[in-house]
Amino acid sequence: MPVKITNELSAVENLQKEGIIAITEQRAVTQDIRPLKILILNLMPLKKPTELQLLRLLGNSPLQIEVDFARTVSRETTHTDNTYLDKAYLEFADIKDRYYDGFIITGAPVECFEFEEVEYWQELVDYIQWAQSHVFSVLSLCWAAQAVLYYHYGVQKHVLPRKLSGIYPYGLTVKYHPLLRGFDDRYFIPQSRHTDIDHQAVDATPDLKVLSRSLERGINICCTEDMRRVFVLGHFEYDRETLATEYIRDKKKGMDPDLPEYYYPDNDSTEQPVFKWCSYAHLFYGNWLNMVYQETPYDLLTLKKRE
Repeated sequence: MPVKITNELSAVENLQKEGIIAITEQRAVTQDIRPLKILILNLMPLKKPTELQLLRLLGNSPLQIEVDFARTVSRETTHTDNTYLDKAYLEFADIKDRYYDGFIITGAPVECFEFEEVEYWQELVDYIQWAQSHVFSVLSLCWAAQAVLYYHYGVQKHVLPRKLSGIYPYGLTVKYHPLLRGFDDRYFIPQSRHTDIDHQAVDATPDLKVLSRSLERGINICCTEDMRRVFVLGHFEYDRETLATEYIRDKKKGMDPDLPEYYYPDNDSTEQPVFKWCSYAHLFYGNWLNMVYQETPYDLLTLKKRE
Protein backbone atom coordinates (compact mmCIF):
# COMPACT_ATOMS: atom_id res chain seq x y z
CA MET A 1 0.00 0.00 0.00
CA PRO A 2 1.18 3.58 -0.54
CA VAL A 3 2.21 6.25 1.90
CA LYS A 4 -0.01 9.34 1.77
CA ILE A 5 1.83 12.65 2.11
CA THR A 6 1.26 16.24 1.10
CA ASN A 7 2.46 17.19 -2.38
CA GLU A 8 4.44 20.04 -0.81
CA LEU A 9 7.05 17.67 0.67
CA SER A 10 10.37 17.64 -1.16
CA ALA A 11 10.63 13.85 -0.71
CA VAL A 12 7.85 13.07 -3.20
CA GLU A 13 10.04 12.95 -6.31
CA ASN A 14 12.79 10.87 -4.68
CA LEU A 15 10.27 8.39 -3.27
CA GLN A 16 8.81 7.89 -6.73
CA LYS A 17 12.30 7.32 -8.21
CA GLU A 18 12.97 4.67 -5.57
CA GLY A 19 9.71 2.86 -6.31
CA ILE A 20 8.04 3.80 -3.03
CA ILE A 21 4.44 4.67 -3.88
CA ALA A 22 3.18 7.98 -2.57
CA ILE A 23 -0.37 9.21 -3.18
CA THR A 24 -2.27 12.44 -2.72
CA GLU A 25 -5.40 13.18 -0.71
CA GLN A 26 -7.52 12.99 -3.88
CA ARG A 27 -6.38 9.41 -4.61
CA ALA A 28 -6.54 8.29 -0.97
CA VAL A 29 -10.20 9.19 -0.47
CA THR A 30 -11.20 6.79 -3.26
CA GLN A 31 -9.82 3.84 -1.27
CA ASP A 32 -12.15 2.28 1.28
CA ILE A 33 -9.37 1.86 3.84
CA ARG A 34 -8.80 3.25 7.32
CA PRO A 35 -5.14 4.33 6.97
CA LEU A 36 -2.72 4.46 9.87
CA LYS A 37 -2.21 8.08 10.83
CA ILE A 38 1.40 8.91 11.70
CA LEU A 39 2.75 12.25 12.90
CA ILE A 40 6.48 13.03 12.69
CA LEU A 41 7.90 15.85 14.79
CA ASN A 42 11.04 16.66 12.82
CA LEU A 43 13.58 18.34 15.11
CA MET A 44 16.55 17.98 12.77
CA PRO A 45 17.98 21.23 11.31
CA LEU A 46 18.21 19.71 7.80
CA LYS A 47 14.64 18.56 7.59
CA LYS A 48 14.40 17.37 3.99
CA PRO A 49 16.94 14.50 4.27
CA THR A 50 15.23 13.29 7.46
CA GLU A 51 11.83 13.36 5.73
CA LEU A 52 13.13 11.14 2.95
CA GLN A 53 14.89 8.74 5.32
CA LEU A 54 11.79 8.16 7.45
CA LEU A 55 9.34 8.01 4.55
CA ARG A 56 11.47 5.33 2.88
CA LEU A 57 10.99 3.13 5.93
CA LEU A 58 7.32 3.94 6.52
CA GLY A 59 6.47 3.53 2.85
CA ASN A 60 7.84 -0.02 2.62
CA SER A 61 4.73 -1.56 4.17
CA PRO A 62 1.56 -3.34 2.98
CA LEU A 63 -0.43 -0.83 5.05
CA GLN A 64 -1.72 2.51 3.87
CA ILE A 65 0.05 5.18 5.92
CA GLU A 66 -1.05 8.79 6.20
CA VAL A 67 1.90 10.93 7.33
CA ASP A 68 1.93 14.47 8.67
CA PHE A 69 5.09 16.40 9.55
CA ALA A 70 5.22 18.88 12.42
CA ARG A 71 7.81 21.36 13.63
CA THR A 72 8.55 23.47 16.66
CA VAL A 73 8.27 27.24 16.32
CA SER A 74 10.06 28.37 19.49
CA ARG A 75 13.32 28.61 17.55
CA GLU A 76 13.47 29.91 14.00
CA THR A 77 14.83 27.33 11.56
CA THR A 78 17.89 28.56 9.67
CA HIS A 79 18.78 25.42 7.67
CA THR A 80 15.43 24.91 5.91
CA ASP A 81 13.47 27.54 4.01
CA ASN A 82 10.55 28.79 6.11
CA THR A 83 8.35 29.18 3.04
CA TYR A 84 8.69 25.45 2.47
CA LEU A 85 7.98 24.68 6.14
CA ASP A 86 4.88 26.89 6.13
CA LYS A 87 3.47 24.81 3.25
CA ALA A 88 4.58 21.31 4.24
CA TYR A 89 4.61 21.31 8.05
CA LEU A 90 2.07 21.57 10.82
CA GLU A 91 2.49 23.31 14.17
CA PHE A 92 1.22 22.25 17.58
CA ALA A 93 -1.83 24.48 17.24
CA ASP A 94 -2.76 22.54 14.09
CA ILE A 95 -2.58 19.07 15.67
CA LYS A 96 -3.56 19.56 19.32
CA ASP A 97 -7.12 18.37 18.68
CA ARG A 98 -6.14 15.55 16.32
CA TYR A 99 -5.52 11.86 17.07
CA TYR A 100 -2.81 9.66 15.59
CA ASP A 101 -1.98 5.97 15.65
CA GLY A 102 1.75 6.65 15.80
CA PHE A 103 4.01 9.58 16.62
CA ILE A 104 7.72 9.73 15.75
CA ILE A 105 10.00 12.30 17.40
CA THR A 106 13.39 12.66 15.71
CA GLY A 107 16.73 13.37 17.25
CA ALA A 108 18.21 16.87 17.45
CA PRO A 109 21.76 18.28 17.81
CA VAL A 110 21.08 19.79 21.24
CA GLU A 111 22.14 16.94 23.51
CA CYS A 112 24.95 18.84 25.26
CA PHE A 113 22.40 21.28 26.68
CA GLU A 114 20.42 20.48 29.79
CA PHE A 115 16.92 19.50 28.69
CA GLU A 116 15.29 22.60 30.18
CA GLU A 117 17.87 24.83 28.44
CA VAL A 118 16.77 23.76 24.95
CA GLU A 119 14.87 26.65 23.39
CA TYR A 120 11.89 24.53 22.38
CA TRP A 121 11.81 22.33 25.51
CA GLN A 122 8.42 23.55 26.70
CA GLU A 123 7.00 23.10 23.23
CA LEU A 124 8.35 19.53 23.17
CA VAL A 125 6.76 18.94 26.58
CA ASP A 126 3.45 20.09 25.09
CA TYR A 127 3.77 17.43 22.39
CA ILE A 128 4.74 14.74 24.93
CA GLN A 129 1.79 15.57 27.17
CA TRP A 130 -0.60 15.75 24.22
CA ALA A 131 0.57 12.34 23.00
CA GLN A 132 -0.47 10.67 26.26
CA SER A 133 -4.13 10.99 25.26
CA HIS A 134 -3.99 11.55 21.49
CA VAL A 135 -1.50 8.91 20.23
CA PHE A 136 -1.40 5.14 20.53
CA SER A 137 2.39 4.60 20.22
CA VAL A 138 5.22 7.14 20.47
CA LEU A 139 8.56 6.23 18.86
CA SER A 140 11.39 8.48 20.09
CA LEU A 141 14.80 8.55 18.41
CA CYS A 142 18.27 9.44 19.76
CA TRP A 143 18.08 12.76 21.69
CA ALA A 144 14.29 12.60 21.67
CA ALA A 145 14.51 9.14 23.29
CA GLN A 146 16.71 10.66 26.00
CA ALA A 147 14.29 13.57 26.43
CA VAL A 148 11.15 11.42 26.71
CA LEU A 149 12.89 9.01 29.10
CA TYR A 150 13.83 12.01 31.21
CA TYR A 151 10.35 13.54 31.11
CA HIS A 152 8.40 10.38 31.99
CA TYR A 153 10.89 8.47 34.15
CA GLY A 154 13.52 10.96 35.31
CA VAL A 155 16.34 9.11 33.49
CA GLN A 156 19.36 11.42 33.41
CA LYS A 157 21.94 11.78 30.65
CA HIS A 158 25.65 12.62 30.72
CA VAL A 159 28.15 13.96 28.19
CA LEU A 160 30.53 11.40 26.69
CA PRO A 161 34.31 12.04 26.56
CA ARG A 162 34.18 11.72 22.75
CA LYS A 163 31.28 11.63 20.33
CA LEU A 164 29.86 8.15 19.76
CA SER A 165 29.85 7.83 15.98
CA GLY A 166 29.81 4.69 13.90
CA ILE A 167 27.93 1.48 13.06
CA TYR A 168 27.70 -0.70 16.14
CA PRO A 169 26.42 -4.22 16.91
CA TYR A 170 23.81 -4.86 19.60
CA GLY A 171 22.50 -8.12 20.94
CA LEU A 172 18.86 -8.96 21.61
CA THR A 173 17.89 -9.27 25.28
CA VAL A 174 14.29 -10.40 24.67
CA LYS A 175 13.39 -13.31 22.41
CA TYR A 176 10.37 -13.18 20.09
CA HIS A 177 9.48 -9.59 20.88
CA PRO A 178 7.06 -8.12 18.29
CA LEU A 179 9.36 -5.15 17.60
CA LEU A 180 12.31 -7.46 16.87
CA ARG A 181 10.58 -10.08 14.74
CA GLY A 182 12.98 -11.30 12.04
CA PHE A 183 16.09 -9.84 13.68
CA ASP A 184 19.31 -11.83 13.95
CA ASP A 185 20.78 -12.37 17.42
CA ARG A 186 23.04 -9.42 16.61
CA TYR A 187 22.09 -6.41 14.51
CA PHE A 188 23.77 -3.16 13.44
CA ILE A 189 22.66 0.44 13.84
CA PRO A 190 24.29 3.87 13.37
CA GLN A 191 25.02 5.95 16.46
CA SER A 192 25.77 9.67 16.35
CA ARG A 193 25.62 11.41 19.69
CA HIS A 194 27.62 13.22 22.37
CA THR A 195 25.60 11.96 25.34
CA ASP A 196 24.44 8.75 26.93
CA ILE A 197 21.68 7.80 29.37
CA ASP A 198 21.84 6.30 32.85
CA HIS A 199 21.41 2.65 31.86
CA GLN A 200 21.02 1.49 35.45
CA ALA A 201 18.10 3.87 35.89
CA VAL A 202 16.37 2.31 32.88
CA ASP A 203 17.00 -1.19 34.23
CA ALA A 204 15.52 -0.11 37.58
CA THR A 205 12.32 1.30 36.03
CA PRO A 206 9.58 -1.38 36.20
CA ASP A 207 7.61 0.19 33.34
CA LEU A 208 10.52 -0.24 30.89
CA LYS A 209 11.71 -3.38 29.12
CA VAL A 210 15.17 -3.44 27.52
CA LEU A 211 15.07 -5.15 24.12
CA SER A 212 18.70 -4.85 23.03
CA ARG A 213 22.03 -3.78 24.44
CA SER A 214 25.80 -3.97 24.07
CA LEU A 215 28.35 -4.61 26.82
CA GLU A 216 30.40 -1.63 25.59
CA ARG A 217 27.63 0.83 24.71
CA GLY A 218 24.69 -0.23 26.86
CA ILE A 219 21.02 -0.05 25.89
CA ASN A 220 19.88 0.69 22.36
CA ILE A 221 16.15 -0.18 22.28
CA CYS A 222 13.68 -0.24 25.15
CA CYS A 223 9.93 0.14 25.45
CA THR A 224 6.99 -0.10 27.80
CA GLU A 225 5.20 -3.42 28.17
CA ASP A 226 2.26 -2.14 26.10
CA MET A 227 4.66 -0.66 23.47
CA ARG A 228 2.92 2.69 23.64
CA ARG A 229 6.35 4.22 24.31
CA VAL A 230 9.30 2.97 22.26
CA PHE A 231 12.83 4.33 22.57
CA VAL A 232 15.66 3.89 20.05
CA LEU A 233 18.94 5.54 21.04
CA GLY A 234 20.44 5.15 17.58
CA HIS A 235 19.49 6.00 14.01
CA PHE A 236 18.03 3.14 11.97
CA GLU A 237 16.80 5.79 9.54
CA TYR A 238 20.27 7.02 8.51
CA ASP A 239 21.17 6.31 4.90
CA ARG A 240 24.55 5.13 3.64
CA GLU A 241 26.19 8.58 3.53
CA THR A 242 24.71 10.30 6.60
CA LEU A 243 27.62 9.64 8.97
CA ALA A 244 30.09 10.64 6.25
CA THR A 245 28.24 13.93 5.77
CA GLU A 246 28.32 14.58 9.51
CA TYR A 247 32.02 13.69 9.73
CA ILE A 248 32.95 16.09 6.91
CA ARG A 249 30.74 18.81 8.41
CA ASP A 250 32.41 18.48 11.83
CA LYS A 251 35.89 18.53 10.25
CA LYS A 252 35.07 21.77 8.43
CA LYS A 253 33.93 23.25 11.75
CA GLY A 254 37.31 22.41 13.29
CA MET A 255 35.77 20.00 15.80
CA ASP A 256 38.50 17.32 15.34
CA PRO A 257 36.00 14.45 15.02
CA ASP A 258 37.02 10.81 15.22
CA LEU A 259 36.49 8.74 12.10
CA PRO A 260 33.13 6.94 12.46
CA GLU A 261 33.85 3.45 13.76
CA TYR A 262 33.15 0.29 11.74
CA TYR A 263 31.84 2.46 8.90
CA TYR A 264 34.46 2.84 6.17
CA PRO A 265 36.15 -0.29 4.75
CA ASP A 266 39.60 -0.55 6.40
CA ASN A 267 38.91 2.86 7.98
CA ASP A 268 39.58 4.48 4.61
CA SER A 269 37.33 7.54 4.30
CA THR A 270 37.81 7.57 0.52
CA GLU A 271 35.96 4.24 0.27
CA GLN A 272 32.18 3.90 0.09
CA PRO A 273 30.69 3.00 3.50
CA VAL A 274 29.14 -0.47 3.80
CA PHE A 275 25.34 -0.25 4.22
CA LYS A 276 24.93 -3.09 6.72
CA TRP A 277 21.97 -1.82 8.79
CA CYS A 278 19.45 -1.27 5.96
CA SER A 279 17.57 -4.56 6.38
CA TYR A 280 17.30 -4.09 10.17
CA ALA A 281 15.95 -0.58 9.67
CA HIS A 282 13.16 -1.84 7.41
CA LEU A 283 12.44 -4.75 9.76
CA PHE A 284 12.16 -2.51 12.80
CA TYR A 285 9.87 0.06 11.23
CA GLY A 286 7.78 -2.65 9.60
CA ASN A 287 7.41 -4.37 12.98
CA TRP A 288 6.48 -1.11 14.70
CA LEU A 289 3.83 -0.31 12.08
CA ASN A 290 2.48 -3.86 12.25
CA MET A 291 2.22 -3.65 16.04
CA VAL A 292 0.46 -0.28 15.83
CA TYR A 293 -1.92 -1.60 13.16
CA GLN A 294 -2.86 -4.60 15.31
CA GLU A 295 -3.15 -2.83 18.66
CA THR A 296 -4.44 0.67 17.95
CA PRO A 297 -8.20 1.22 18.30
CA TYR A 298 -10.12 1.59 15.04
CA ASP A 299 -11.74 4.71 16.47
CA LEU A 300 -8.91 6.86 17.77
CA LEU A 301 -11.35 8.87 19.87
CA THR A 302 -11.51 5.85 22.18
CA LEU A 303 -7.79 6.03 23.00
CA LYS A 304 -7.06 5.66 26.71
CA LYS A 305 -4.63 8.10 28.23
CA ARG A 306 -1.18 6.61 28.86
CA GLU A 307 0.08 7.99 32.20
